[in-house]
Amino acid sequence: MLPKVLKSIAAITLLLLGLLFATVTVVDWTPYEETAYYKNTNQSIENLAWNRSDTGFLLAGWAKENITPDVPKPLIPYKPRGNYEFVLDSSYVRTIIVGNGTNHIAFVNYEILFVHPYLAGIVRDRVRQSNPALNQLYFTTTHTHSGYGGFSPGLIGKLTMGGFDEQVIQLLADRTIQSLQQAWNSMDTVRLGYKKTNAEDFVTNRLIATDPVDPYIRLLQVEKVSGETCQLTTYSAHSTLLPGKFMGLSGDYPHYFNLLRESEVDFSLFASGTVGSHRPKSLGSNPEGVKKYAFKLDSLIRADTLPIAVQSNSLLAFAKVPVELRDSHFRIADNLRIRPWLFNLLYGDSPAHMDVIRLGDNLFISSSGEISGVFLEPWDSLAATEGLNLIVTCFNGGYIGYITPDEYYHENLYEVRDMNFFGPYNGAYHSELFTRLIKKSAELD
Repeated sequence: MLPKVLKSIAAITLLLLGLLFATVTVVDWTPYEETAYYKNTNQSIENLAWNRSDTGFLLAGWAKENITPDVPKPLIPYKPRGNYEFVLDSSYVRTIIVGNGTNHIAFVNYEILFVHPYLAGIVRDRVRQSNPALNQLYFTTTHTHSGYGGFSPGLIGKLTMGGFDEQVIQLLADRTIQSLQQAWNSMDTVRLGYKKTNAEDFVTNRLIATDPVDPYIRLLQVEKVSGETCQLTTYSAHSTLLPGKFMGLSGDYPHYFNLLRESEVDFSLFASGTVGSHRPKSLGSNPEGVKKYAFKLDSLIRADTLPIAVQSNSLLAFAKVPVELRDSHFRIADNLRIRPWLFNLLYGDSPAHMDVIRLGDNLFISSSGEISGVFLEPWDSLAATEGLNLIVTCFNGGYIGYITPDEYYHENLYEVRDMNFFGPYNGAYHSELFTRLIKKSAELD
């Protein structure tokens, strides 16, 4: 009897060991400079193919469409919360098209958490069919944590992002096309202006409280010859003022910020900036606190006496950089991770890339990762020395987790342990990519 028991225990032990070996491995500490993915991405930047034109003028138009579903949908993120129970404020897609008769780009912004690659692909296909002259889409979101899901296929999407709902996809795609068509029909000659306003009292580093933050509200103003004015604004504080227990649909503070801006200008689009490791300094985790926070940010802009610097540069250029990465590193301990095949099976495909746009003296760079604002000061300074205004955004139609400083990597923190999908050294790697792209973009002049 005993030998049979021992054989059974041995068999189970071997099975468990085999399962462990098949699903878990150690962290790869190879310096990123020695890897093929680093060399390949650098080569892509070196050979960057710009779509560039300068006709001596710029045209622009803008519009928005309501994307609130007819029936309640699941709230995301946090833990699965179920469908929203009421609508605090409607959700919108906002679009701005800028062109010059030769090339046209569209800033597409949703009041949702992020743009899944599947959704981005559907929208791109629809745009190619409806308006092939619109040859670049630049996706952003407000990154509200009180928005709805339903646009994420795959197991992880089903467990944490509201699953996949074809009605949601069609709603978002239909309203995006409608907004883009309205924006296209309203295009007129414009001039650009830029300013940034210090709002350091309203954002903090949520990982290491004493570490730096990106404190600036960055504002691109687009003004038509008619005087009609649009503003595209970014800020680094997460849209997390409303807590996970809140069961209403809301765009959080960016929604109310847009409404306040639109009492001064004709149109406002808020895109989340370098939100990685940054949170808002709450003035109340309820709708009143959210509105108060938005009012404070809007008041800073109104009180800023520095004029918006009007630009004469009419350059329009854009490019897309595929970003290769280390194999996935979803860790279960400091030096242990699940094997890439399992992560890829659960998470699905999310190709990383960076969209780069030169719009006059303004440089937009988007990332598929949530970039930490800790990185921004040296990039901002470098861009300024090149005569450029740098505007960094996230959620560009790919998602690769958080991009945080490498010195955080061994900390047992949510953004570093659970949401750093492709470390280690991902911070230094991305910092180098941004630096190279800023220098590359300056060469266009």
